[in-house]
Amino acid sequence: MDQIIRKAGWLIIICACILTGCTDKKTYFEESGSVFRTLYRIKYESPVLLTEKIDAELQAFNLSLNPFNPNSIIAKVNNNEPVEVDDWFIAVFNKSKEIYENTDGIFDPTAAPLINLWGFGFSKMDSVTPGMIDSIKAFVGYDKVHLNGRTITKEDPRIMFNFSAIAKGYASDVIARLLEREGVQNYMVDIGGEIAMKGVNPNGDCWRIGINKPEDDNSAVSHGIEEIVQPCKTCGVATSGDYRNYYIKEGKKYAHTIDPRTGYPAGQSVLSATIVAEDCMTADGYATAFMAMGLEEAVEIAKKLNTIEYFLIYADENGRQQVKYSPGMLPLLPNRQALGILENP
Repeated sequence: MDQIIRKAGWLIIICACILTGCTDKKTYFEESGSVFRTLYRIKYESPVLLTEKIDAELQAFNLSLNPFNPNSIIAKVNNNEPVEVDDWFIAVFNKSKEIYENTDGIFDPTAAPLINLWGFGFSKMDSVTPGMIDSIKAFVGYDKVHLNGRTITKEDPRIMFNFSAIAKGYASDVIARLLEREGVQNYMVDIGGEIAMKGVNPNGDCWRIGINKPEDDNSAVSHGIEEIVQPCKTCGVATSGDYRNYYIKEGKKYAHTIDPRTGYPAGQSVLSATIVAEDCMTADGYATAFMAMGLEEAVEIAKKLNTIEYFLIYADENGRQQVKYSPGMLPLLPNRQALGILENP
C-alpha cells in the first residue's frame, strides 16, 4: 500500500510538472532609488530579487562617471590628477565624440562653464558680456581633448567634462546589460527619464512611455501627456526638454539651451525632443543635441544618420506648439495609429 501511495504521489508531481513546466515562477520586481542626483525606477521579470547586484553596479558606475563624487574617475580627470579611465568612461567619451562630430559641435560635454555662466533659466543674462564668453570659449571644445589608451589629455588644463547629457542614458544601458547577464528578458530601466527596455510589461504588453506636454506650470504639478511611445523592441528612449522653463523673446517661447559653438542661448524653437535608438546612451545624446538646434537641422541630421527616430515638439512662427516626427516613429505611436493617422505632419 505504501508503494502505491508513493507511486501515486510521484504521478501527481509528474503531472504538475507537465502542466507548469517545472520552472521557477518569475515575478515582476520594482527597484527605485537615486543616482547621479536623479531618481531611477527599474521593473524586471525574474525568479529572484536582484537588488544587491543592481545597487553594486550603480555604485561602481557612480565611481566612474559622477562628476559630483570627488573620488570618481571623471572628477580626477577634471582635477588633472593622474588616473587611468575605465571601460565605462571610454564608452561615454567615444560616443560623445561621435555625436559631437555628427552634430557639428552642438553636443559638447565640455560646455558646462558656458552653461554656468548664463545661470539657471538665464538668470545672469543681463551681466554676461562678449568678453566673458570669449574667455570661456578658449577652454571649451571637445576637439581639445584626446583619449590615448586609458589616459585623457587636454589642450588646456581648465577643460572639464560633464557627461550628464549622456551618462544617465548609458547608466540605463549598463543596468540593462546586467539584467540580461542574469537571464532577465523583460525589463524597463528608467534613470532620470532615460529608458532602456526589452520584452513586455507585467500585463504581457509592450512597454509604453509617455512624452510630457511642454506646459506653463512652474509648480511642476501638471504632467499632461502629449504622446505615448510603444517601441515593442529592445531599444533606448530618451526625452530632453525644458518643459516648464522657458525664456520669452518677442512673444515666442524658447527652451533654455546654450549653443556651445557661439556661447549664447541657442534661440531655437524645439521645446522637447524624444529619440528612439538601439541603445539609451545614443538616444540621450541626440535628444540633448536636438534641443539646441533648429527643427530643420535636427531633421536633416536624423535623415543622414538613419539610425534614430525622433518626436519633436516645437513652437511655430506664431508661437503655437506643433509636432514633427520621423516616418519610422509613426508605427511606435499607438495613439496616432488608433486615430488612423498614417502620415507625418
